[in-house]
Amino acid sequence: MILIVTAADDEPAGRVESILRRRGADVLRFDAGDFPSKARISVSFRASTPRYTLRTGGRTVRFDELSAVWYRKPRPCVAADAIVDPEVRGVVEQDAREFIASVWDSLACRALPGRPSAMATAQRKASQMCRATALGFDVAPTSFTNDPAEFLDLHRECNGQLISKITSTLALRPRFGSEFSRYTERVSPRDVAHAQAVSLCPIVVQAYVPKRLELRVTVVGRQVFAAEIDSQATHRTRVDWRRYDLAATPHRAHALPRDIADRCVALVADAGLAFGTIDLILTPDDRYVFLELNSAGEYGWIEELTGLPISDAIAGFLLGDATTDADRTPHLLHEARHA
Repeated sequence: MILIVTAADDEPAGRVESILRRRGADVLRFDAGDFPSKARISVSFRASTPRYTLRTGGRTVRFDELSAVWYRKPRPCVAADAIVDPEVRGVVEQDAREFIASVWDSLACRALPGRPSAMATAQRKASQMCRATALGFDVAPTSFTNDPAEFLDLHRECNGQLISKITSTLALRPRFGSEFSRYTERVSPRDVAHAQAVSLCPIVVQAYVPKRLELRVTVVGRQVFAAEIDSQATHRTRVDWRRYDLAATPHRAHALPRDIADRCVALVADAGLAFGTIDLILTPDDRYVFLELNSAGEYGWIEELTGLPISDAIAGFLLGDATTDADRTPHLLHEARHA
């Protein structure tokens, strides 16, 4: 029995689910947005062993019967429509989030990417940089700060060649009615003139790293799938490839050097995870520079554009089976030696 925690319209999860079913697994997809309004979850301590029960979509599942759970893209918990007061709805939804997180954290089965508490901790960018530095990754000069003097000092040290980005996820949906994203930007003379504004909110400032290619590295257990993104082929994506221009941005499978692949697996494992996506820059002088780790990063478009068998590797991990199509495609991946 494998539980996939995600929304009903999650296409990458659908591909993995199809592989699992073909291989004989019993798979249940659960949308956390149905809790507590439609789904029922109980944790009972009536005997020596806790009993976890999920009732959803006409099925009743014992969590202690699960062999694996994949926290793919859990939607936020949603209160029942009968609760109309906004403040009360907020309290109920916050309580539901805390309860369901404690349930996921206490399960003893295989978990991908890992326990939610580990996933949340792994997202903290400053701790990522500490881990990456300790593992020997090449890391650009970086400051996490709300001190204008620190910002200006790094600006002088890097001869004005800086980028800035936010320290965590920025979501202003309630105010704007849609997701608002802040991409990586070059620091401009105007930014320097308004340096005092840095004191209002912490930011990340980092030396601008020249790029030959950008890499999205997907780690599944001990398997490493690297894709190169030719972000310099179009002006729109030169500073941040997330300003997608897929028609003009070539994507290809990339053979990472063995030591870099080993570090990627070690970084994910050190964060308490079995899955993660890592962003790297390959410089014109062939240095691999670490940018960040995402504990639940997207990989679907990479798989579609490059043919890297990431879904098969995910299914294999959930089944506890190391024999996947990915294992039989050594020119597209590395299996790390020291995981």
